[in-house]
Amino acid sequence: MEIFSPLIEQAVELAAQWHDQTYRKSRWREPAFEPPEAVVLGVPVMAHVTAVALIVQRAGWDDATVAAAFLHDVLEDVNRYGQTFRREQMRTLMGEAVTALVETVTEQKLDAEGAYRKWRPRKEGYLAQLHRGTPPAAAISLADKLHNLWSINESLARGLDVFTPGNGRRALSAGPQEQRWFHEAVLAAGSIHADARLAPQRARLEEEIDRFRALAGLP
Repeated sequence: MEIFSPLIEQAVELAAQWHDQTYRKSRWREPAFEPPEAVVLGVPVMAHVTAVALIVQRAGWDDATVAAAFLHDVLEDVNRYGQTFRREQMRTLMGEAVTALVETVTEQKLDAEGAYRKWRPRKEGYLAQLHRGTPPAAAISLADKLHNLWSINESLARGLDVFTPGNGRRALSAGPQEQRWFHEAVLAAGSIHADARLAPQRARLEEEIDRFRALAGLP
């Protein structure tokens, strides 16, 4: 393996530009420094995509998969200017292999008229894509949902109600039962592939699902 990957570097730069000044729904850690008065520090989206890419890399996946992990939210999320990133742009910049992986793990949030789709149909469509996808796509999905659910669990463990809005916090789009269903379904979709690199990712996500059930008071 080469010590430096221009492909991954380009993915990092593109992700950082696209997600600049966009933030996660909530934070559970105390700020590392005192912000100016009236400023609520958020968790940059870039922190999430970096964590996902590191999980993928630590599991032993190749440069194209790691690059796609850095970019996994670019086609799905608007930037701070309300713009969407086009697939043709990504193919030109990153190539077909990376773009195909990103497309597989991209939720279709808008319908044909540009209106936001409901949560459950979005997730069902995403799961259908995973079932048609490849092991590298499953690796990105498992890493993404692992980090999401770990973050939810860390918040719940500190007494934060992530299901209702609060100071500097947006509520999750679905409740505990729905979140459990979705993460278990992602785990099942990632279990259709025999690639050994997926095994530790599945095991770790299963641990977080069990922790979520306990923290959320689910059977």
